[in-house]
Amino acid sequence: MTLDAAAAPSATPFHPRAIKAFRFVARSISAEGRVRLEYALDDVETLVETFDIPLQDGATVDPDALGPILDLLHWAAGVSYYKMAAPPEVVCETGAPPPATAELLEALYSEGLGEFAYENRDRLDGIPRPTFPRGPARGGKPGDAGQPTRVLVPVGGGKDSIVALETVRRSGLDLALFVVNALPPMHRTAEVAGLPMLEVRRGLPLDDFRRLNGSGALNGHVPITAIISCVALLTAKINGYDAIAIANERSASVGNLVHDGIEVNHQFSKSRRAEGLLRAAAAEALPDVDLFSILRPASELGIARAFAQRYPQYHHAFTSCNRNFHTDPALRGGQAWCRDCPKCRFVALMLAPHLEPDALAEILGGAILDDDAQYEGFALLTATGGHKPFECVGEEEESLAAIELLAEDPRWRDQRVVRRLITDALDVHGRDAGRAEAFFALGDEHDVPDVLLEHVRAVLGE
Repeated sequence: MTLDAAAAPSATPFHPRAIKAFRFVARSISAEGRVRLEYALDDVETLVETFDIPLQDGATVDPDALGPILDLLHWAAGVSYYKMAAPPEVVCETGAPPPATAELLEALYSEGLGEFAYENRDRLDGIPRPTFPRGPARGGKPGDAGQPTRVLVPVGGGKDSIVALETVRRSGLDLALFVVNALPPMHRTAEVAGLPMLEVRRGLPLDDFRRLNGSGALNGHVPITAIISCVALLTAKINGYDAIAIANERSASVGNLVHDGIEVNHQFSKSRRAEGLLRAAAAEALPDVDLFSILRPASELGIARAFAQRYPQYHHAFTSCNRNFHTDPALRGGQAWCRDCPKCRFVALMLAPHLEPDALAEILGGAILDDDAQYEGFALLTATGGHKPFECVGEEEESLAAIELLAEDPRWRDQRVVRRLITDALDVHGRDAGRAEAFFALGDEHDVPDVLLEHVRAVLGE
């Protein structure tokens, strides 16, 4: 996701290369749950964002006890402002991060900005690689929190978080949903689920974004999932939850291309590597709250099958079109599915083998796989004609697996786009009889607690 705002022309030029240091200036939290994070680019620009954390009945705010997780959020969220100039130095004025946290931050501010660096390669010398200072070790290690009893599930209005919340619900554990700046698909998900929803309100300096973007600041994709996860950890600690079950699948670990010696992955902060780094940093800050990806054993193809077959009640509530989720309201789309972006195409391709054509067309508002104008976009999902799009889409092999399933399905094989993909993508990349089954099988690399693993297998392992 690009954390940005529509650029507005400015009379005062901003020169990213003139900035030498990004400063973490101050952070605080009030008794009412108002978080204030302050940053600076040298002494030239000061930028402030806020979060309003909801307080459930009986919840109180202890600023001293929350200091470590507030630090983690401050450092992680700073990547949105650092990228405006990507200077060589970071200055931690509120204290140095402990070792595991510093390692996470160096990954977020380099690999997490890989797509940003690639898209700005004419203005940058390569991927940023700032070094963070190391403070003393503190806290614990991943897994110290033990088996979860009260779980928060972040939801974004898409199919993955729906499968995640229903998997947790199946376990019988105490469960609530978590969102930041809820949009209609999130409200619809909560309404269908019939579960309580804790909403954090995030206040971004949009006027500053517009002014700086219009005057020469660098702009692009940031590792937003890491930021949202840190907000969820803070919310969980305040409200007495001991686990965050995020909905990142194993397909998120596969990147898009190589740039400056690093695999650029649009979904880096959803990857297995980032999850491990975040879990270690979270344990330093909050040893009594666990964080894990409950869908990590599964592929997008497997999750789509579970969603299509098990949870029809959500089929007209969800959306995965990211044009609905721009930070700046002025950049959002006006409908649930635009049917003309990589995410719409990928979700259609994943769901199609498990739904009737009319059912999928009703969900999306049109027969996207029968529209010749969409062919090239679908072909890119298999890296036919270019690299995989910078979007939250799965592996190229996964898209090929879905095409193979459609090629064998009389309901789908004569649709215009499917017919061309069979001829072009499958003929170019070859057919593999075991390709689809490999993606339906569950993997062993994950951190799902034992109390939930049997339910992951029941929902996704058929």
